[in-house]
Amino acid sequence: MNNIIQRFKTRTLGLIALAITICFTAIACSGGSATQAEGGISPEVAVDYVHTVLLADRTAYTKHVVSRFKTLEGKDNPKGVISAEATEGWEETGGIPLPAQMFRLGSEVAAETAEEKGIGFTYNLISTWNINDSHAPKSEFEKTAIEEVNNTGEPYKGYQEIGGQKFFSAVYPDKAVAESCASCHNTHPVHLERYPDKVFKLDDVMGGIIINLPIESS
Repeated sequence: MNNIIQRFKTRTLGLIALAITICFTAIACSGGSATQAEGGISPEVAVDYVHTVLLADRTAYTKHVVSRFKTLEGKDNPKGVISAEATEGWEETGGIPLPAQMFRLGSEVAAETAEEKGIGFTYNLISTWNINDSHAPKSEFEKTAIEEVNNTGEPYKGYQEIGGQKFFSAVYPDKAVAESCASCHNTHPVHLERYPDKVFKLDDVMGGIIINLPIESS
């Protein structure tokens, strides 16, 4: 199980290197703005690249790792073939993180690596129906973006300033790619307490993936 987690962390580090390269390419080729220059990559395209990799890794982890475990959050998984559990308390039980937790672990590594490189690149999960308070929309941009994503199911992109740094930010719909995504949320005690009338189904938008790309030097 540790090998599985390490493999996905290694993929995350590869993504970080790609994202950092894209950040500097976008800035250098656009003169610090989101206008695409000849031969350059615009921030709009850069965030699409990053999102494609993030979504691919998360979907693969959900469908091809988590779904193979015989127990999902204390419930039997008839299709499971590995005698262990995917659970929120994975560190205490010796299991593996749930997809949202795995995503957050990667985002923490990304934030640390970006800080070491001296750039403000970040990504995270946000949701109107957040279970983890750190995933609640905070800025006006995030509140507007997640409302639009919930309503349309389409990405929302624009500019915002965080800590004096200008960012090109994008929020992409985060959908239930497997039945386990919906069932885990629907039966979580925090979800039942906060959002008792919200019942997710397969392919429903459950929140958003936010990517913040620095477009000017701080």
